[in-house]
Formats: sequence, C-alpha cells, structure tokens
Amino acid sequence: MIEKIKELTKDTAIYGISTIVGRFFGFLLVPFYTNIFSTYEFGVFSNVYAYIAFLNIVYIYGMDAAFLKYSSITDESNKKNVFSTSYIFVTATTLIFSLIIFLAKGNLSDGMSIPSQYSYLLNYVILILIFDTLALVPFANLRLQRKAKKFAIIKTLNILINLGLNIYLILFLEYDIEAIFISNAVASFFSFAALLPEIIKYFLPKIDYELLKRMLKFGIPYLPASMAATIVQVIDRPILVRILGESALGIYQANYKLGIFMMLFVSMFHYAWQPFFLNNAQDANAKKLFAKILTLYLLVSSLILVFLSLFISDIAGFEIMNGRTIIGKEYLSGLYIVPVVLLAYVFHGMYVNFQAGIYIEEKTKYFPFVTGAGALLNIVTNIVLIPVIGIMGAAIATLVSYFVMAAGLFITAQKFYKIDYEYFKIIAIFLLLFIAGIFYYYVFGFENVSFVNKIAILLGFIAGLFIFRVISKEEISSLKKLF
Repeated sequence: MIEKIKELTKDTAIYGISTIVGRFFGFLLVPFYTNIFSTYEFGVFSNVYAYIAFLNIVYIYGMDAAFLKYSSITDESNKKNVFSTSYIFVTATTLIFSLIIFLAKGNLSDGMSIPSQYSYLLNYVILILIFDTLALVPFANLRLQRKAKKFAIIKTLNILINLGLNIYLILFLEYDIEAIFISNAVASFFSFAALLPEIIKYFLPKIDYELLKRMLKFGIPYLPASMAATIVQVIDRPILVRILGESALGIYQANYKLGIFMMLFVSMFHYAWQPFFLNNAQDANAKKLFAKILTLYLLVSSLILVFLSLFISDIAGFEIMNGRTIIGKEYLSGLYIVPVVLLAYVFHGMYVNFQAGIYIEEKTKYFPFVTGAGALLNIVTNIVLIPVIGIMGAAIATLVSYFVMAAGLFITAQKFYKIDYEYFKIIAIFLLLFIAGIFYYYVFGFENVSFVNKIAILLGFIAGLFIFRVISKEEISSLKKLF
C-alpha cells in the first residue's frame, strides 16, 4: 500500500510545481496590477475574466473527465481511438462556439457589461478559449500516463511566458489592460504548440460514434455541476458589493486570497488523485487504500490549516520595505476570515476525494444535484448573513457550501461504492480543529493571541493527534518513506 500512496505523493509534488508557481505568480500580479491600472480598468479586467471562467466550462463540457475515464479502462491498442474521438469532437465544438462569440460580439459585450471601448477584448478571449480548450485533453493524457514532469514543465513555461510578457508590455511598452489578454493568449498558444507532438502521436483521423455517445453521457453532467461549482467560488463577490460596497469587497477579496496556500495543496491533490484512483480502482485493496488516503489528506490539510490560521497575521503584516506590508495595512482588518476560508478548502478537498466512487461507478449524473445544492445554499447564506455579520458572512457561506457538497457527495458515493473510512481518526481531527478554534477565537481572542500562545495551540493540536492515535510512530515512519 505504501508504494501506491508514494506514487500519489510523488505526482502530487510534481504537479504542485506548476500549480504553486502559477497560483503564486497570479497572487503577486494582483498588487502589480492595482498599482498601475485604475480601479475602473482593473474592474473591466476582473469582469471579463469572470466570464472566461464560465466559458471555459462550456467549451470543454466535461470531455476531459470523460477522456480520463474511458482511456483508463481501455487497453493500450485502443487508447488512440479514445484520444482521437474526444479530441476531434472538442476541436469541432470549440471552433463552433468561437464563431458564435465572434459573430455576436456586439450583443455579448453589452450583456457582459463590457464598456464599448473595451469590446475588442473579446477577440483575445476567443483566442484564449480556443488554445486553452485544445490543450485540455492532451494535458489529461499526460496525467493519465503519469508524465507529471512534462506536464509541470509545460505549465511552468506557460506561466513564465505570461508573467514576462505582462511585465514587458506594461512596464516597457506602457500597454493598458490589453497586455494581460495578449500575454494570456500567447502563453496559451505556447502550451498548445508544446503539446502538438503528443497530439500527433495519439491522433487518428476518425471518430468512434458509439464511444462518443458514452463519453458525452458521462461528461455532459459535468457542465451544470462545474457551473454550480464556479458559482460557489465567485457569487459572493457581486452579492457582497451590492450589500456592503466596493471597499468591503476589497478587504474581503484580499484576505480571501490568503487562502491560496490551502487551495494550492487541494489543487495539487486534485490533479494527482483523479488518474490515481482510476488506475488503481481494480486493485483488490483499492477501498482500503482510498480510505487511508482520505485520512492522510485530512492530517496534512489540518496541520496546514492550524499553522496558517495561527500565524497568518504575522505573515500578512510582515513589513517588506518603507513600512509596507505584504498585504496593505488597510486590508488587515479582515484577517479574521482566513481560518474560515482555509477550512472551506479542507472540505473542498474532501469533496474531491469522494469523487472516486462516483467516477468508478459512472454515476456522474449526481454531480449537478450535489454542486447545485451547494451553489443554491451559497447564494441564500450570503444574502442572509452578509447584512448581519459582514464579510464573515460571505466566508461562512463558502464554508457551508463546500461542507454540503462534501457531505452530499459522500452520501451519494457510499450508496454505490462503499468505503470503510477511518471514521474515528476523521472525527478526532475535526474535534481537535474545533478545540483549537475555540482557544484561538474565544479563549485568547483572535486579535490578542500572543506568539507564545500560538505555539501552545499548535503544539497542543499536534499532541492531540498522538493522544487520539490519529498518527502513530509507525505512521510517521511510513510518512518519512513516503516523502
């Protein structure tokens, strides 16, 4: 079992290189943009990219997930057939969608509230969507083949090209926000070009229509499910700004972004987990393996949560130069929402983990119901709580959504693919998190926790893991071998 988990750990680390670099540079670009562009320009950019997030989902409509599923269960001689069927069909629909956007640019620009002088940005949006979509199935193929290093190299170079062009076009050529879209389009084209050898290697000029029907039946339920998931991620912004105004949203979003460190861990796990459980689903001890992985995931994520929650104020308030802090001083008043955001990501990772049974038993039709419930609850909770407790209401809405989504998927998956998880250890971890939270927020008081008391809470949490036997000396030895 340890060798199997080691495979997952290795892939998680390698995928994490590109994920960490990309997310971190994205995080660094926010202060870069906001110190150069006006709030009006930055608002236009943010609005357009929100729509790109939704359009990305429409363009792929779950076919990357369908490819992973059917390629993982077919023999080696038929893998080219699976690749070509999905790739040709995705290419065709991508061109059709792009043509529709191009012909309807005027109406779409108005509908998306893009000012007329920036309507030309939709041309770059089309290019970004085309090249990003045409790279998704080849990237999924790399993951399935466990070519994690090649995956990471292409992703990292994409990020560096994007970053370099942003700096060059904005600082040296004095472009406006158009530079952001040009940089993204060029970087997306690079990824597509770098994947061409992989595409040519697996490409056959034919479509297996019977296979295509099965893939569409498997993948299309991802469309509403992914839409609902995107609502969970972004709907709090427009609701919050309508109720509390732009300033409150600025404080909320700056502090929400500090959850990036947990998001990185969950994203890394997600990339490696999907091909891992598909490739190991037929093993005799697969369910026991999957149960152990959930425990290890919660163990690591809970340690990240406790450490960051305790020391995030020290990190965010660290002075870098001329009295400036990593996060502007005017934003530090919202730090108290960070632990809630981090906990929300923990549940998001559990939701990812519970996907195994749904994939293996081909019950993806339940995804829209689970994520839809999370999205609906997110909207309602935001509307109810924000007027009462401000930005904490938006953070709690996100937490509630991810908790409901994780619980809903767990209940659904257990009906079709029952796994005997290590329930005692899982309950113990959450009990210890609850106790640590009580001390952090109420016993010591969030704003008055001394460094010594922070260390005491951290050590107490770790001691609790041993007391409740969540982790033993033997498991520590196994974890050492793992890393």
